[in-house]
Amino acid sequence: MQQPTRPSLRALLGAQALRRDAAVSDPLTAVGLAEALAGTNLRCDPADLADRSILLAMPDQLSAALTLIALDGIAARIVLCPGDVDPKYFGETARTAAVDCIVHGGDPALAPLGLPMVKADRTVTVAAGHPTTARPTEWILLTSGTTGAPKLVRHDLASLTAPIRSSANAQADTVWATFYDIRRYGGLQIFLRAMLGGTPLVLSHPTEPVDAHLRRLGRRGVTHISGTPSHWRRVLMSGAANAMSPRYVRLSGEVADQAILDALQAAYPRAAVSHAYASTEAGVGFNVIDGREGFPAALLTQSPQDAEVEIRITNDTLQLRSPRTAYDYLDPDQAPIRAGDGFVDTGDLVELRGDRYVFLGRRGGVINVGGQKVHPEEVEAVLNQHPAVRMSLVQARRNPITGALVVADVVLKPPGGVMPAAADQTALAEEITAHCRAVLRPFKVPSRIRFVDSLPVAATGKLARPS
Repeated sequence: MQQPTRPSLRALLGAQALRRDAAVSDPLTAVGLAEALAGTNLRCDPADLADRSILLAMPDQLSAALTLIALDGIAARIVLCPGDVDPKYFGETARTAAVDCIVHGGDPALAPLGLPMVKADRTVTVAAGHPTTARPTEWILLTSGTTGAPKLVRHDLASLTAPIRSSANAQADTVWATFYDIRRYGGLQIFLRAMLGGTPLVLSHPTEPVDAHLRRLGRRGVTHISGTPSHWRRVLMSGAANAMSPRYVRLSGEVADQAILDALQAAYPRAAVSHAYASTEAGVGFNVIDGREGFPAALLTQSPQDAEVEIRITNDTLQLRSPRTAYDYLDPDQAPIRAGDGFVDTGDLVELRGDRYVFLGRRGGVINVGGQKVHPEEVEAVLNQHPAVRMSLVQARRNPITGALVVADVVLKPPGGVMPAAADQTALAEEITAHCRAVLRPFKVPSRIRFVDSLPVAATGKLARPS
């Protein structure tokens, strides 16, 4: 196993000057970081789990956060199982990760695995004793693919915290929040930023409605918050979007087009709006803070001495090399994450336009229209620029002549979010189509625009695209 270059999470937390209000909270509970350090939520002596390979399967994020603090530096391996993972993959995941113990919150779907089980919950008690020396712990993250069994990606605390600078939480009143699940890479980054800064972290809960969640973020005084563009579009569609007033808004996980960047800047004029490129395998590549979609071409020419992350474009695909990338997939039958020279092929296609590269979409998501390639994200970016459109989803529809046609489902902005009458729908669809024709090549223009009340968003926060 890869040896970490940093101490355990508990040791790092113990070395911080924790703020008096530093706590992890959700709608039901708040647990102070000092309390979490002094005790454990495990219903066993932590030493009993030393050197174990553990499947972490908690029902909520707060319990998972407390368990991560308790286990890192003790367990040999922690497999972070997000709440949305289909139970049918538990067995395969456990076998691949050589799991010999499950730390859980009472999920009956885990019982058939026949493995030793330890209960953990949201209550911290005085610890029976923590080992005085930390051992290397692997953090295994599950990929967020929409089909098939998730891949298991090997990280440790060193690779996960490499993008985090000590200055990230320099302001004394910083309060972090995230729309992500902290058991996925994007949310885990925010969890670690808050922990290593000794600042409060406000978590979501699956039973909490969007409006109630936003009002709670406002009451908690959240200043820094992250999510996918789809998360943020749902925020802007909510009547409670103005219940919070963040200073820092961060997007990642999907293409951040100019429409969503502009909309967030208008909604939160005092906030710095940035978008980061990151993935479970590649780690955090870069963070764009100039308010423009894409990223500056100059990032490719900076030398390794000037930047921790090296970037190159090969066959129109973004590739990254840095200490932030995962070490590999846990399954030896998977192709290596890193090439022989250490670069990770992200699978994300880009195109140089002037002094910037813009994202076109995933290499595997191309729609073939009569031999011409169409990237759904490129078309969505144009649709989303129309003043009546809040968000869109572009997909293929079979056609006997061209093989496929481009079609789009569109959610309108309020007050236009109220579905127009049939005649008005036809006129608006024609107007949006004309807008697309002015920007896109003919084969990329949607042949049909359908207005819908909402679009499917996966538990990962990304648009649920058809496989």
